Amino acid sequence: MKKFIIYTDGGSRGNPGKAGVGVVICNEDNQVIKKIGEYLGDGLTNNEAEYGAVILALKKFKSQFGKQLAEVADIEVRSDSEFLVKQMNGEYKVMDEKIQKLFLEVWNLKIDFKSIKFKHILREKNAEADKLVNEALDNQDSVKPLF
Repeated sequence: MKKFIIYTDGGSRGNPGKAGVGVVICNEDNQVIKKIGEYLGDGLTNNEAEYGAVILALKKFKSQFGKQLAEVADIEVRSDSEFLVKQMNGEYKVMDEKIQKLFLEVWNLKIDFKSIKFKHILREKNAEADKLVNEALDNQDSVKPLF
């Protein structure tokens, strides 16, 4: 059995405003194996960015490590967003239409994995993912479209 711990964080400067995400993928010994930070765009809320981080994490995991590994891996997503974790664990209702779409996207991505658990952690325990969010936001002006 393979276990992976994925730290996710999303942030928005302005709320809504410019948003970015950070993802840190670790092995079962909590050793970092992949770090990802991306700028999402403008006009997004913190909650949308938090969901965007989970979506990016699950998509990148499958693309980097393959669907076969995803099908046998136990994934623990750790986030400092109590809102996201409680919604994904069925403790909070998903009322906002934009969040409902993102919730469904995460739910559909979960199908390709053996198991995914969501765990709330303190912000201090999510420092590396938070750092990646801020780097993505700080460097967003240097991101140029291909076409």
